[in-house]
Amino acid sequence: MKHLLNKWSLAILAVLKPLGIWGVLGFAFVDAAFLGMPLDPIVAGYVWANPQRLFLYSGMGAAGSALGSIVIYVIGYKGGEVLLVKRIGEARFNKIRASFERHEFLAIMLPSMLPPPTPFKLFVLSAGVAEMRFSHFLGAIFAGRFLRFVILSFLVIRFGPGIVGFLGGVVHHHWRYAIAIVAAVALLSWWVWRVRKLRSSRNRNQLGDAEQ
Repeated sequence: MKHLLNKWSLAILAVLKPLGIWGVLGFAFVDAAFLGMPLDPIVAGYVWANPQRLFLYSGMGAAGSALGSIVIYVIGYKGGEVLLVKRIGEARFNKIRASFERHEFLAIMLPSMLPPPTPFKLFVLSAGVAEMRFSHFLGAIFAGRFLRFVILSFLVIRFGPGIVGFLGGVVHHHWRYAIAIVAAVALLSWWVWRVRKLRSSRNRNQLGDAEQ
């Protein structure tokens, strides 16, 4: 099976790579909508070849992942609860659904930041089952994937493409620590954004009072 998956990945890469930045979007779409593909090495390869376009490659990869995930989301929305419960068990399903009810944005953003072997499609399916707001769903995946690819790009530029395999091994053997680190980074980013938003709102209110 692994051999066939590698051949499938190489075939898609041969078709999409000549498309440049659109190839990144296409490969990310296939990865999210169908079989899992070695997306991180693909993005790393593009960035290594042209570091100046790292944000563009990261954005295209994030957009492709968000668009491709719509396929799994629709399956969950149209009746994927039975499939999900059968796959992961009712107890785990209830925990995931509860996390969506409390923090739906972070519940999909955090897993989207983690590389394989994170079972991201299960979270996407859960988002559909939980009827997560579609705009929040797309925004969370785009934000998570974009941060992931930007961080990966900087690491590739600094240490070379070999860092992808190293990080994959670290996540595979220490996934709990990886999740904790990603969660801490995401919460810190959210806190900074929240503080800036409150300050901006306060400044606008003060300016309005001064004009009156």
